[in-house]
Amino acid sequence: MTSLGGKKIILGVTGGIAAYKTAHLVRLLIKAGAEVQVIMTPASHQFVTPYTLATLSKKPAYTNFFNAGDQGGTWNNHVDLALWADLMIIAPATANTLAKMANGYCDNLLMAIYLSAKCPVMVAPAMDLDMYVHPTTERNLSLLESFGNIIIPAEDGELASGLIGKGRMAEPETIVTSVTNLFNANLPLKEKKLLITAGPTYEPIDPVRFIGNHSSGKMGFDIAFEAAKQGAKVILVTGPTNQKISHANVEVVHVMSALEMYNACHKYFGNVDAVIAAAAVADYRPKTVATEKIKKNSEEFIIEMDKNPDILASLGAIKNNQFLVGFALETQNEIENAKAKITKKNLDLIVLNSLKDEGAGFGKPTNKVTFIDRKFNIEPLELKPKEAVAKDIIDKIIKHYE
Repeated sequence: MTSLGGKKIILGVTGGIAAYKTAHLVRLLIKAGAEVQVIMTPASHQFVTPYTLATLSKKPAYTNFFNAGDQGGTWNNHVDLALWADLMIIAPATANTLAKMANGYCDNLLMAIYLSAKCPVMVAPAMDLDMYVHPTTERNLSLLESFGNIIIPAEDGELASGLIGKGRMAEPETIVTSVTNLFNANLPLKEKKLLITAGPTYEPIDPVRFIGNHSSGKMGFDIAFEAAKQGAKVILVTGPTNQKISHANVEVVHVMSALEMYNACHKYFGNVDAVIAAAAVADYRPKTVATEKIKKNSEEFIIEMDKNPDILASLGAIKNNQFLVGFALETQNEIENAKAKITKKNLDLIVLNSLKDEGAGFGKPTNKVTFIDRKFNIEPLELKPKEAVAKDIIDKIIKHYE
């Protein structure tokens, strides 16, 4: 899922030549993570087929109240459809449809859904330039805006008539941007920028061997996705992992070693509001890295190690109002060791988990954590999916900035 992940959108398609653009619009909405239900007026079938939009949306495109062709018949309940949606978009909205919407006409399924909708409604008008500037169209658009509908203005350009002027339906990319901005407008972290680390680091021994750990990176990726869902711009610095993320608000920076992660974090730290250090960074690295593969020539193989810099402690030493969250994976004296890290690293919150807890730790879909803040308030949580733990962590960030 991406910037519109989980959003339910009704796309109403009416009978104008711009209806051909709705195939691309559906694809963009689906790609952004939305679930799209297409509703078509009978006239729109002359410009784009229901089969095309059904294939792209992966849902039947509805036109009629009653599907007579189905065995036994099925009823497309306009009230249920209206209540299902987080947003309704009517694109293209012809002059005829605008007049119906402004005056409460209800002669098709789309108008019945519109009149039943409790979600925001976006309208993307499309018609020839003389129709667009006609006083009745201007009045209808003004009236719809007074109802709370969101008008996506028509654009200038070549029209189907061959004339040049205003009346073209906004491009699908423009509509998707408007949709994204609408959903992001009230998100609690929309003005914030977060730096998040994830995954293990690999410390090279030679060109084919390394020292690493079992971190999958899932926890950090889940945190990054949740932060992005809440409107934050996210820089995700990740070590080697098979995890994937797709969200317009997330910039992924790939690193390999602890030193590379250190440099990346310091590069971005000055421009972020909070840091969540979920990566499992190696404490040590080989003192020297062989340029060729080391041969198995002796019974013993000794590696001299240098200590890696403590990334979070180095950020804590220079922080300027940033909210710092660290992780502590402990096997003994868990609470006391975590408290010591808060003080030593100048943290605002630490997320403690223990390998002794069943279902917690590396490579698992779940985690059991305890939050400890800089005042040493302790908040143990039950075992949860990592996605739920990620939400709990981001909720702490949101609460801090309330």
